[in-house]
Amino acid sequence: MDKYRKVFKPREETVKSDEEIRVTAAGSVSAYVSRAATVFNELNKPFVILQASGNALAKAVTAAEVIKRRFKGLHQITEIKSVEIVDEYEPLEEGLDKVMDARSLPVIEIKLSKEALDTSDKGYQAPLDESQVTEYDAEEMARGRGRGRGRGGSKGRGKGKGRGKSSSR
Repeated sequence: MDKYRKVFKPREETVKSDEEIRVTAAGSVSAYVSRAATVFNELNKPFVILQASGNALAKAVTAAEVIKRRFKGLHQITEIKSVEIVDEYEPLEEGLDKVMDARSLPVIEIKLSKEALDTSDKGYQAPLDESQVTEYDAEEMARGRGRGRGRGGSKGRGKGKGRGKSSSR
């Protein structure tokens, strides 16, 4: 493949709706949960759609499960698809032909709705029991869980070098 160069095609810009959350492998689950809270509470939308592809599939499922445990009565429909992506490579030397490489990319779309959805859909999941749901609290989510001690700090200097075991100075 060192005799070929990938042809970069301009991406089609798709307009994203307010209800849509695009999950990436690099994003944090807590950011997706707080975005879902914004969509449900501030924008007063009845549903949210999580979309992910490739390596982000697992993160989208995790985010959906966390969101379901933060908001009461969410119905879920999951749809798994695959999208074919065709990469085009052009030759760097004369006499070689263009090479097309087609690959299949898995895509997941999870719709979480406060309103009842189509129960006959094969990807439908009923809302969780209310005992499993802890209502979303923005202040509690922002506060964090108390892990780590921040940056720097004065506690925990360690033994140091050349001091031995005596701690009196």
